[in-house]
Amino acid sequence: MIVYEGKAVFEGIAIGKLSVYKKNEETVKREKVEDVEAEVARYASAREEAVEQLQALYEKAVKEVGEASAEIFEVHQMVVDDDDFVESVEGIIRTQGVNAEYAVAETGDNFKKMFEEMEDEYFRGRAADIKDISERIVRILQGNGGEGIASDEPVIVVADDLAPSETVQMDKDKILSFVTVHGSANSHTSILAKTMNIPAVITCPIPLTEEVDGKEAVVDGFEGKIYVEPTPEVLAEKQKLLQTELEKKALLEELKGKENVTLDGQKINLYANIGNTKDLGLVLKNDAGGIGLFRSEFIYLGSSDYPTEDEQFAIYKQVAETLAGKKVIIRTLDIGADKQADYFQLPAEENPAMGLRAIRICLTRPEVFKTQLRAILRASAFGKVSIMFPMIISVDEVKEIQGILAEVKAELDGEGIAYDKNIETGIMIETPASVIMAEELAKEVDFFSIGTNDLTQYTLAIDRQNQSLDKFYDSHHPAILKMLKMVVDAAHKYGKWAGICGELGADLTLTKEFLAMGFDELSVSPGRILPIRKIVRETDVSAYKAGK
Repeated sequence: MIVYEGKAVFEGIAIGKLSVYKKNEETVKREKVEDVEAEVARYASAREEAVEQLQALYEKAVKEVGEASAEIFEVHQMVVDDDDFVESVEGIIRTQGVNAEYAVAETGDNFKKMFEEMEDEYFRGRAADIKDISERIVRILQGNGGEGIASDEPVIVVADDLAPSETVQMDKDKILSFVTVHGSANSHTSILAKTMNIPAVITCPIPLTEEVDGKEAVVDGFEGKIYVEPTPEVLAEKQKLLQTELEKKALLEELKGKENVTLDGQKINLYANIGNTKDLGLVLKNDAGGIGLFRSEFIYLGSSDYPTEDEQFAIYKQVAETLAGKKVIIRTLDIGADKQADYFQLPAEENPAMGLRAIRICLTRPEVFKTQLRAILRASAFGKVSIMFPMIISVDEVKEIQGILAEVKAELDGEGIAYDKNIETGIMIETPASVIMAEELAKEVDFFSIGTNDLTQYTLAIDRQNQSLDKFYDSHHPAILKMLKMVVDAAHKYGKWAGICGELGADLTLTKEFLAMGFDELSVSPGRILPIRKIVRETDVSAYKAGK
């Protein structure tokens, strides 16, 4: 038995044969061409085919992993037609008189290096996307295919790394687990693996050779270990663990329709975080009590221009009607930092995480903000809709927002358009400033929802997407937990409710602690609803507090 250790990005156990993912490596030669315009036309044709392929991948991903995770393929389509990328390829063809394959490969390499040299961890991670796109176009130009896994039975896929398109193109029923030598916990492939509920381990030094291919193995997504040709004792231990996991999933199904009430009668709302209407099926399937975070920015990121009021209204209305009276909290536009839409033409920033983003964009572009607020208010006539504003740091910001909201309501009143006159409004607590000002802010709004991802990085002064700082990043840091308690206490002091919509809300090791703190709501990915419900129903909060 040989044991390899990496970093787990999704928990679970997988037992089966290893299958080394074979990429079809393209050899690109630099060749002189006589008719450069014909070569440019050939490139244009390949681009069209690439867009068609990516659209098909997008549609497949939407069905399998939801709208939010499928967005990457829309982004890839945009890159294929990006003016700078296209101009570079066509410029190389025309000025050097070379074949399209070489021009695409050269441009891909140049853009990849450019992204790799960027300081921001997120943009460095996008270098792999550039490589994926350029290789796709080269394959089309060369008429090549034939990459993937060749197996009639489910396997553990091992690879150097996997592009999002490679992940989605695989037959989901034949994948037990992903194991990669490289990769990042924030890569799109890791996110897809989590959404697909497939155990995954990255940065694992497993050799990608024929000696490994086809061998029996166990992937332990809890420990981040891969056991190649496990001993009978290890195999028996992991089989038992796998069976326990399967039994847990079956038991969780029995919790559907049950209340989120502790043994001593404390209630908590369990809501879902979603990115678009395609995720509504997962909300209903997992018996969420409502939507605690509708990420409206995906409407903007999936569009080539500012979405109109009617386009947004149709989406918000569908969500409100589908939830049939359950609460739907729509977060207003939250782009900037790692979420960019080209048509906003945001300025380049050295530190985008602390730059022009979220509510700051809305307050500096009030017409864009008003368009969204009109759409949300109109949709509130068709369900129980609330509005949530991100990245708040002051009472002054809240009052400015309230002034703009009042103007929009007055406009709708003047036009005789129906909306919920008493619509609930709240803010995200994501900055140390908002925590310190929580009591003052609680007087101005109806609820708080804590975005623990940003709150943690701003409090600890650690870029959460910088992989080299993982050792120092501690989401359980005492300072963070103290802040959470400060926020919920401030909300309750003024009769307001408080919840968590960040990743920490789904941390099962903290569920009892959140109950003890008095949180009224946790909003998590749909698949986490039932596991949290199980803990809630088995907890005696009074006894937990007494035992601390």
